[in-house]
Amino acid sequence: MHHILTLCIGNICRSPLAQVLLARELPTHHVWSAGLEALVGAPADPISVLIAQDHGMDLSAHRAQQVTSVMCMQAELILVMEQAHKMQIEQLYPSVRGKVFRLGEFGQFDIADPYRQPREAFDTAYQGIAQGVSDWLTRIRQLS
Repeated sequence: MHHILTLCIGNICRSPLAQVLLARELPTHHVWSAGLEALVGAPADPISVLIAQDHGMDLSAHRAQQVTSVMCMQAELILVMEQAHKMQIEQLYPSVRGKVFRLGEFGQFDIADPYRQPREAFDTAYQGIAQGVSDWLTRIRQLS
């Protein structure tokens, strides 16, 4: 399992953070992110950029991209932020069923969208992302 796609709505807040955190922990894997309704070409939200910097990661080069069928085919694992995203991507691309899971799957939690909210909402989202990544790392390494 070396190709991992992280997915949210706009691809500027949550999925880029999940992408850089997974990529840091899994340097031999190909990790990328996209959005279900991406703000195509937009940089990561400035607060997400700051949070990444606070944790030793760089989101300065990130640009939002729309999820495509090709991305879904290439991904061996698709990690979404909310149960609604799972349902939406499976409806758009039925062939992804069986490889789409919430990042918070093991803790049974969604990661709420912090877009246009204060820093505290971004910090809460990052805590959920970090927990989800931690929960998935052992499983991904076992399958890689």
